Amino acid sequence: MLPDDPLRRILYVDLSRRRFWVADRPDLFEDGLGGAGVAIRLLEEECPPGADPLGPENPVILAVGPLVGLFPMASKTVAMFKSPHTGNLGESHAGGRSAVAIRMAGYGAVVLRGASPTPVYVVVEGENVYFRDASALWGLRSSATVGRVIRERERGAGVRTIMRIGRAGERGVTYACVITETYRHFGRLGLGAVFGSKKLKALVVSGRRALPVADRRAYREAYDAVFGAATESPLMQKYHELGTAMNVLPLDSIGALPTRNLRSGRFEGAEAISGENLARGYLGRRVACAHCPVACIHLAALRIPYPNDPYFYKTVMVGYDHEPIYAVGSMLGVGDVAGMLRIIDETDAAGLDVMSTGVVLAWATEALERGLISLQETDGLPLAWGDWETYIRAVGRIADPPNDFYRALGRGVEYAASVYGGADFALAFGGNEMPGYHTGPGCHLTYLTGARHSHLDSAGYSLDQRAAAKKGETLTPEGVADALWEEEAWRQVLASLVVCFFARGVYTPEVVQRALAAAGMPRSADDLARLGAETLARKHAFKVQEGFDPAGLRIPRRILETPSPLGVLEEEFLRRAIARFFERGRG
Repeated sequence: MLPDDPLRRILYVDLSRRRFWVADRPDLFEDGLGGAGVAIRLLEEECPPGADPLGPENPVILAVGPLVGLFPMASKTVAMFKSPHTGNLGESHAGGRSAVAIRMAGYGAVVLRGASPTPVYVVVEGENVYFRDASALWGLRSSATVGRVIRERERGAGVRTIMRIGRAGERGVTYACVITETYRHFGRLGLGAVFGSKKLKALVVSGRRALPVADRRAYREAYDAVFGAATESPLMQKYHELGTAMNVLPLDSIGALPTRNLRSGRFEGAEAISGENLARGYLGRRVACAHCPVACIHLAALRIPYPNDPYFYKTVMVGYDHEPIYAVGSMLGVGDVAGMLRIIDETDAAGLDVMSTGVVLAWATEALERGLISLQETDGLPLAWGDWETYIRAVGRIADPPNDFYRALGRGVEYAASVYGGADFALAFGGNEMPGYHTGPGCHLTYLTGARHSHLDSAGYSLDQRAAAKKGETLTPEGVADALWEEEAWRQVLASLVVCFFARGVYTPEVVQRALAAAGMPRSADDLARLGAETLARKHAFKVQEGFDPAGLRIPRRILETPSPLGVLEEEFLRRAIARFFERGRG
């Protein structure tokens, strides 16, 4: 590591005492590289065993990597904490401007400790940290309003990041998110609730540091190679044109688009909510994360009529991707595009993770149909497939719960089913709600075994799709488990750099080595492989320490009932693969 690299510096912020300090920790970055590798090491240092996820002893770690600010698509910040949603590892990644802002402010990581006695937002301007009163912002209905107020108050336009929570985070909904740059999110596993427990309404970071490189010529050559690969890639072009919403129609065509709480893998409204149709009829803007030439963020221009006036509308920009489309579109049977976008917008305003919200509402709809709950529990809302107006009202009740039922929904589908029944159709994996793929055993094993229980941990859906394309190829539990483990171990390297996983085809091991050498942090192929395996092992160890038991993973019966493109899944196959995956992790 170069001696003047700001990556080696860690900013500690004590919210309880409203003080801060900086520590020089090159050892952490030499061992962990950055991002996820450094964040898990800091979590081990900062989070005592058995900590209350919503208590002051639970830290928030925000870490960036050595390629941030230097190379295209190295634009993510890793947040790590103890999750109030699952009770073990909390990890979420966000793009936007956060990673570049943290590094330009002069830090490789920020550690948030303690809890403020009153609402506060924290402003980091390079070497200076300010604690601002946020009492007037606490309780505002829309997270977008919070961002607008802070933008008007604080300096740093164009180079700052504003991470803030909505009212769901204030109220401790365990899948509340943190919103950054309006359209990007630390979405999964409840970082917003942890912010809320600390009375932290927002974190603003800006700075204008220069970033050193070891060899300017080598850096220029490595940069040009990465940039060229990104801009010339057909897949990256597709991300630019349609974004991840391009997945809707292909998944529906093979019966892999979860619909109406996964009663089916096909949705009759798929064409209406597809990326193609959204691009034709609703696309208003494309925007990009900092230092990214792809611009995969797609914003729909949605006209909402004012009440009792047929000629006046307000136009809102709504970010959409495959996961929100699945979660509040096909999963809820909503084929009305404007209605779907309005649910996304309401979910965003409340500061909720849209994936968990959609899955929770799908479970609640089926539970009401089956008589497990009544209109008394739903506060009079007749939840029904496709009824987007009622779903919008339900989102508001999750964020502002009027009764015990909505408080249960605010703890996720796993908890709600434990209270009201319906576990067989409660689609959660390791406590985290299901992503938008039902392609076969690979995708569900990713959800079950991944450190974050996320589709992005090891992308098992790609194994399923390859097997479906090669007629006659048979997946085995051991083969799937080994492939998932190797992929997730490599993704720990990418998450330590921190590189967008969409760019994983660009950042091959050879490209990563070349980029790291130019950045002044050379690593051999063996070093990188060791880092990936060790980081994954540390994550698993933290999870086990906090009560995670791989043998006790609940497999939702619904995934065994609804045929996938590879046929009906078998529990024995999944159990064997789970055992193999974690045996592989133990070496």
